[in-house]
Amino acid sequence: MARPIRILLQTTIPFIEDDWNISRFSLLQNYLASLTDEAGTPLFEVTARDRQLDNSEDDPVLSTLDRSDFEEIWLLGVDCGEGITAQEGAAIARFRSQGKGILTARDHQDLGISYGNLGSNCQDIQSAHFFHSQNPDPDPSRCCVDDIYTPSISWPNYHSGANGDYQKIELVEPVHELMHNPNSASGLIEIFPSHPHEGGVGMTAGTEQGRAIARGRSKVTNRPFNLIVVFERFKDAEGNLVGRAIAESSFHHFVDFNWNPDLGCPSFVEEPPSERLKQNPQLLDDVKAYVRNVAFWLAPE
Repeated sequence: MARPIRILLQTTIPFIEDDWNISRFSLLQNYLASLTDEAGTPLFEVTARDRQLDNSEDDPVLSTLDRSDFEEIWLLGVDCGEGITAQEGAAIARFRSQGKGILTARDHQDLGISYGNLGSNCQDIQSAHFFHSQNPDPDPSRCCVDDIYTPSISWPNYHSGANGDYQKIELVEPVHELMHNPNSASGLIEIFPSHPHEGGVGMTAGTEQGRAIARGRSKVTNRPFNLIVVFERFKDAEGNLVGRAIAESSFHHFVDFNWNPDLGCPSFVEEPPSERLKQNPQLLDDVKAYVRNVAFWLAPE
């Protein structure tokens, strides 16, 4: 009998009650843990945690990730700089060099900016995340405010819709395997949770093994923007088959508040939510199909 794929859901901050701590991703965790094969055997074993600091100011799990039995890490970049340390980033890079998979999700402006500390073999992931104060979008015309309704938040901040609502997404041809949903009428994933200010992700020179696979469209400017960038396995200079990776424009694609606003959010969230997804939970079928696809796709070869 095949054992479950072991997934680590990990935020980049220590537990803070009034913040995007790991308990706010309970629906994602529970959904992954609920998936079984035809015999009822769990497909995934999920560990969900916030950062914890040891005496060296490193997280004891992240700094030894390459010596763990996890096969994937889903990093939820909710920090503004005090996140992944150099020691942790090096371990994450060694983890990927073992063929294991990494999902990185961030949000507006500089949220998740500690991804810049990811080590060698993760330069493609680093370069895919465009922040305000580091590695800005190489297109200068995109270094400007998109969401005009929350003036305290600066670029990148693409407005795809209210929290608790959905956005129609645009798939990039050829359609990537992650974007298939055999249970939908079209057979494709077409709907994602929306968010008033998503971050920026994209491709830069030297990352030929990656590409954008889905785009959103601003409800303020009508400007398209990347939602998901993926990276295939590749051989590094030492001959290691480096694992797959994903860069997401927003962790709000996965957070409880965006799947069901009744579950609450930190007090600093100012924008009024929509109740459309709560009233029409079938609209979450596409993002759940995507989550399932990602969990299989990131697993080692």
